[in-house]
Amino acid sequence: MRLREYPQITMAHGGGGQLGADLVTDLFLPAFGAAALDAELTDAAVLAVGDGGPYRTAFTTDAHVVKPLFFPGGNIGTLAVNGTVNDLAMVGAQPIALATAFVIEEGFELRLLDQIARSMGRAAKAANVRLVTGDTKVVEAGHGDGVYITTSGIGAVPVDLRVAPDRIQPGDCIIVSGPVGRHGIAVMSQREGLEFGTTITSDCAPLGAVTADLIAAGIEVHAMRDLTRGGLLAGLCELADAADVGLAIELGDVPVPDPVRAACSFLGLDPLSVANEGTFVVFVPASEADKVLAVMNSHPDTCKPAVIGTVVADHPASVVGRTSLGGRRVLVRPMGEQLPRIC
Repeated sequence: MRLREYPQITMAHGGGGQLGADLVTDLFLPAFGAAALDAELTDAAVLAVGDGGPYRTAFTTDAHVVKPLFFPGGNIGTLAVNGTVNDLAMVGAQPIALATAFVIEEGFELRLLDQIARSMGRAAKAANVRLVTGDTKVVEAGHGDGVYITTSGIGAVPVDLRVAPDRIQPGDCIIVSGPVGRHGIAVMSQREGLEFGTTITSDCAPLGAVTADLIAAGIEVHAMRDLTRGGLLAGLCELADAADVGLAIELGDVPVPDPVRAACSFLGLDPLSVANEGTFVVFVPASEADKVLAVMNSHPDTCKPAVIGTVVADHPASVVGRTSLGGRRVLVRPMGEQLPRIC
C-alpha cells in the first residue's frame, strides 16, 4: 500500500519534495500522453530549434506565490525574475528574454504593485535579460492573496554544451556555491514576525553570470541544480536518483550560517531542507574543483563556496551523509516543503 496516495491536493504537493515528484510522474505525464513523451524532468528544457545552428534554445516557466510578498533581501518581483533566470542557468543557458503574467487581487494597492514592478526591472537589468511580453488578470477581492506572478524564460545554449544529471559519474566532486537556508528562514521570519537577534536576509540573486564564467573557463561541468524548494537535500536526492549514482556528503562541510542554524533549531527544521533562491550545487571532475572555487569566489553572490562531497558507485540513487562524529545516515528526500509559500 503506497503511503503517498492522496485523494486531494495538499500543501506538501507544492513543496518540491517526493509528493510533488509523484504528482508529475504519476498524474501530469500520463495525462499529457504523447505530447509529453520526450519531456525532460528538469526545471528547464533544452530544445533544438531551427536549422541546428551554434545554439539550442532553453525554455522554462515558473509560478510565484510567496507569502509575504516582501521579505528581507527581496520581494515577489525579484524572486520571479531571479528564479526563472536561474532555472535557465542550471542547464548552461544564457538568458535572453522573459515573459511575465500577473494575477492581481481586486483592491491591491497600486503603490505596492509599482514597487514590485520596479524591482523586477532592476532584477532583469542585473541579470542582463529583457522583459518582452506578458499578461495581466484581476480576480475578485478575497481570491488572489495580493498578487501572483508567473514568468517564462528563454535562453541560448551552445550546441556542443550539455549540462544534465545523467552526466554525473563516480569520482565527481560536489560543490555548493554558498551558505544554505537563508531564503526560507528570511521569508518565515517575516511571515510569522519572528526575531532571532539578527536579520536573516534571503540569498535571492541571479546565477547566470557565475555559471557562464564556469563554462567560459573551460571547466567540465557535468550537472548543476539551484536549491530552491526542498533545499540542498531535495536537490541532492533528485540528482542521485536521476543519475543512478550514490552521493557521499560530509555534513560538517555544508555551510549553514549560525543564525539559520539557530532559527532551524528553534523551529524544529532541517536547514538542509530549507529553500534557497541564489545558491546552487555543481558536479565536476575532482580535478576541476579548485577552478570552480576560484570562479565562484570571484562573484559576490557565490563568494563562500564549499566542497561538500563526492559521487560514488556504492548505494546508487541514494544520498548518505557523514556527521562530524563519523556516523553515517541515509538522507531522504522530504515529502514536501517544511515551509510552504516561500517562492
